[in-house]
Amino acid sequence: MKTEVHAATPAAPSCGPTLHLVCGKIAAGKSTLTNQLARAPNTVLISEDKLLATVYPGEIQSVADYVRCTTKLRSAIQPLVEDILAAGSSVVLDFPANTLASRSWMKTIITNTSASHCLHFLDVSDEECKRRLNRRNEEATHQFRTSEAEFDQITQFFTPPTNDEGFNVQRIYPT
Repeated sequence: MKTEVHAATPAAPSCGPTLHLVCGKIAAGKSTLTNQLARAPNTVLISEDKLLATVYPGEIQSVADYVRCTTKLRSAIQPLVEDILAAGSSVVLDFPANTLASRSWMKTIITNTSASHCLHFLDVSDEECKRRLNRRNEEATHQFRTSEAEFDQITQFFTPPTNDEGFNVQRIYPT
């Protein structure tokens, strides 16, 4: 993977709590990256997919179901994320920062805390994501099975982050 960093603010020191966010299409590698980031000492991983599968088993059958469930989940976990950061631990938030609305919610967490942050943007083509998605579906290694048609439907809402949003972005390209 090739990486380039764009900081909206000066780079934060490596000490202290950090909120790690991920942006990338389905099967871009967000969960793989968040699992790697969560190996750092004093770091907590919070996974949307795992929580949705546990709290709403069998309830997510459409994009509307996903939006309904994740909206409730986000309002429930936001105070927890803020408390973890305030306690001095880092958080890896494995929730897709794929739309302006989702990043706006994440920006609220940043604003409410003194933690530094990094938005890891996995810039992977649709073709590569679909290849990975098909492999993931065949191997049944994920909480949710997503078809190529669902990938196309969901990807139409994807909006890459821009410098105007004020995030410290680490852009990651497949190699």
